[in-house]
Amino acid sequence: MILEIRHLRAIYTIARSKNLNQAAQKLHLTPSALSHQIKTIENHFETTLFFRQHKPLGLTDAGQRLLDLAERVLPLVENTEHELKQIANGKAGRLFITIECHACFEWLLPTLEQYRKQWPDIHIDIKLGMSFNPLPALSRGEIDLVISTDPVDKPGLSFLTLFPYQALLVMNDQHPLKDKAFINAEDLAEQTLITYPVERSRLDVFRHYLDPANVEPAQVRQVELTTMMMQLIAVGQGVAALPDWLLDAPTTAQSLIGKPLGAKGMHGMLHAACRDQDIETPYISAFIELARGFKNKK
Repeated sequence: MILEIRHLRAIYTIARSKNLNQAAQKLHLTPSALSHQIKTIENHFETTLFFRQHKPLGLTDAGQRLLDLAERVLPLVENTEHELKQIANGKAGRLFITIECHACFEWLLPTLEQYRKQWPDIHIDIKLGMSFNPLPALSRGEIDLVISTDPVDKPGLSFLTLFPYQALLVMNDQHPLKDKAFINAEDLAEQTLITYPVERSRLDVFRHYLDPANVEPAQVRQVELTTMMMQLIAVGQGVAALPDWLLDAPTTAQSLIGKPLGAKGMHGMLHAACRDQDIETPYISAFIELARGFKNKK
């Protein structure tokens, strides 16, 4: 391929200047060097690009074809060069987030709405990570952040704390357990427990609460959407162990209440996992700080 970006810039600048000497000055070349570039193209394609006898210079049909190409390609090149500089400066890039928590959408979406206003050049994507182990994908660079409640020690990855939370047993305000100061594991033996469609081993209410007490709910019902789960609870179709931020959400029905699980409650910490080398990347650290501020707004 003989055509290069410098050739297209030369054609474009000459066509706009209509004068070889002026074009050479704009391109920081000598007139002879610029003339040599044009001659190289003409010799290769065995055609002329300019009517040299015309003053100002006029384009031949072949020259017009190259100008058309330059007008399409050069803006793309310049935009890409700008984007690469932005990426190098940490002002542009991508933020692919995987969440291991269905309920996280409640705080994540408004946080991302605010984030987009501050970082409009960041390409954002979100996916649930409950159906696969996202950490290998994070290490390979396929995703950039994993929102998780379960930090692990993995070389090359860091788990940054976001904010603490408490899991509450959510019920409607007419539920038989509504007056209890806290919920014992045995209290769930006669209840329909509503959960997200996740393996039992990955649900904290079983891992840290029911299984150690050897208690099984009367029924377990799986629901994909948080809004549907809340509606079922509101009409007395069951109870659910959910993070406290859901009860604070403006969309949550006023008839729902939350009770601590056990006398000490069931507390956790939300984390964001990222690659070690990305901790100081400006647009990633900015997201971390926005996420950390979520609970402070309450």
